[in-house]
Amino acid sequence: MKQVTVNKNAAGQRIDRFLAKTYPELPQSLICKTIRKKDIKVNGKRTEANYKLNEGDVIALYIKDEFFEKQKTADDDFLRTDGAIDIIYEDENIILVDKQPGLVVHEDNDNTADTLINRIKNYLYKKGEYKPEEEFSFAPALCNRIDRNTGGIVIAAKNAESLRILNQKVKDRELTKLYLCAVNGVPKQKSAKLTAYLYKNEKENRVVISDKKTPQNRTIVTAYKVLETCGGDSLLEVDLITGRTHQIRAHMAYIGHFLLGDGKYGVNKINKEKGYPYQALYSYKLIFNFSTDGGILNYLNGKEFTAHNIWFLEKFKERRTTK
Repeated sequence: MKQVTVNKNAAGQRIDRFLAKTYPELPQSLICKTIRKKDIKVNGKRTEANYKLNEGDVIALYIKDEFFEKQKTADDDFLRTDGAIDIIYEDENIILVDKQPGLVVHEDNDNTADTLINRIKNYLYKKGEYKPEEEFSFAPALCNRIDRNTGGIVIAAKNAESLRILNQKVKDRELTKLYLCAVNGVPKQKSAKLTAYLYKNEKENRVVISDKKTPQNRTIVTAYKVLETCGGDSLLEVDLITGRTHQIRAHMAYIGHFLLGDGKYGVNKINKEKGYPYQALYSYKLIFNFSTDGGILNYLNGKEFTAHNIWFLEKFKERRTTK
């Protein structure tokens, strides 16, 4: 017999899904069958597969021990990285980190352990806020992603309830994320809301922008305003109305103003001449503007956070003073 006490981060899940994640050697069919036979009980009573767990519930499993021998263990890759994180804001539920260009948010094809999420886990582990040995199905997780060579604010949830709420807010666009970018040339319109269509070539990890809708492409909307111009270049603030792959980079290049430093959609010769090693793009401002209930995160509604360590702003200013 195996006994498990449900903690805060496991609460709210269906019991069958919780058991499938906690004990991967247990087939789903066996879980359901055992529940029907009353060999899985909650607080000493029979249960149903769709029962939603509460914190403190005690689950008793009258199943052969062989199914628990390969119980899922915590991923300890985070213990192999000790990189610093630049914290913009932190409380008991969330942490906002300013990610610098060059760092991946999750493991990529290089299988590197030095990722943003692993740095965050390492930081919380050392603080005693993340105890993987006590968690069954939760680990601190990111709520938004940023490309390796793009910098900016990344949101991480410290508990399951915060993760659920933030995922809903991101999906329903109840968070505003504004970007800064330096582009080649000066747009004719000082501000505009652009609509086009984007097709992603998965094989080449590249997107193509078009003015015509096809069954294969997706609608994109990008709003921008020019903040400053210097030496034929422009500094823009961009509101990503739709969040598609490489949207800002490809959309600005499509209208004739590629991001400085962008080797994929820009011109490498110009990038080299102007000294931009990677795309001058930064997710620099985050605004919580909930239109629906934020639950335990309601206190964040209306708050605004800004990143200040934006590498290309100094480069932009240097060119201005030399002209």
